[in-house]
Amino acid sequence: MNTTTRNVGTTMDLRQHPRLRISAPFACSFSRRGLTKWIRGDHEGLGVVFDVSLGGAKVMSETGIKPGEHMSVSLILPNQVTPTTVEEAAVRWEKDQIYGLEFINLSPIAEMRLRKFISIAEKHAR
Repeated sequence: MNTTTRNVGTTMDLRQHPRLRISAPFACSFSRRGLTKWIRGDHEGLGVVFDVSLGGAKVMSETGIKPGEHMSVSLILPNQVTPTTVEEAAVRWEKDQIYGLEFINLSPIAEMRLRKFISIAEKHAR
């Protein structure tokens, strides 16, 4: 999903969910899904999350992933005992080892945990 569009020198944000810039980035891990997992062989990676929303995240990683790939993502949210798993995310863009992920399949429990994290982080940011 293209999140921005240009219109006579202005930028319009088309996101459904507002992004939260993380003051202290947190870790994530991901695992490729489908055929890419078996063809490429390097099916797991680690990353750092710089911003997050209910709809996706901006992640930096040295693992070579490409736009269009699908993966599951484990978010190591601060102050939570276990990772929050996004069952399916798609890589939408890449620039200099920074990737835009769109969350495609987020379970109700994962959504609740992510929503709680965002709510608390927004309060601390004010």
